[in-house]
Amino acid sequence: MAGKTTRPNDNPLQWIIERGEEVVGQVAKELLSRQGVTDGIAKMAQRAAKTKGQVDKNVETMLHLMNLPSRADYHKLLVKIEHLQGSLVNLNMKLDRLLAAQEQAKKHKV
Repeated sequence: MAGKTTRPNDNPLQWIIERGEEVVGQVAKELLSRQGVTDGIAKMAQRAAKTKGQVDKNVETMLHLMNLPSRADYHKLLVKIEHLQGSLVNLNMKLDRLLAAQEQAKKHKV
């Protein structure tokens, strides 16, 4: 509610909310301006990413042990299917050209 401030007599609840927003904003700004806090947040994000990678790897291993497809398996199959689909489209186009050429040859013979 930037730019708009109410007086406590107008609407006490709205005034409390606005003051709370201001205070929380100031505290967050002060915390983020400290080097140690930003370093800590960066380290936490790095550890979280590393942990996520380990969890993903462990889940993939468990899926493999249970003979279930993993996300990587799914993506490999998807790439193969897309490749086959492209090959089928090319084959279909070549077949259409061949059939058209045969039709032209029949017309010239008649």
